[in-house]
Amino acid sequence: MAWIVLVVSGLLEAVWATALDRSDGFSRIGPTVVFGVALVLSMGGLGWSLRELPVGTAYAVWVGIGAVTTVSFAMVTGAESVSVLKAVLLVGLVGCIAGLKIVEG
Repeated sequence: MAWIVLVVSGLLEAVWATALDRSDGFSRIGPTVVFGVALVLSMGGLGWSLRELPVGTAYAVWVGIGAVTTVSFAMVTGAESVSVLKAVLLVGLVGCIAGLKIVEG
């Protein structure tokens, strides 16, 4: 169960990071509220999962999921350019994150 909570928390990290960008320095109320809610849920899930998972692995997985999802979403929506090198690096990041889970298991 801790892994499921950690993955969902990592996805919520991408939500709050994207909402933070769209909040325009906290001047837009909708994205600011989404940022706050997603941040609390994401951090809460990370904290909850740390009761069962080692901090190094859990934090790396959480950040990795958030980073890969944030960059991927930005590329899909056109907010960030797409390149083969970026795609290869994202795949490498996912591989490294999976490797941490495999080694930890």
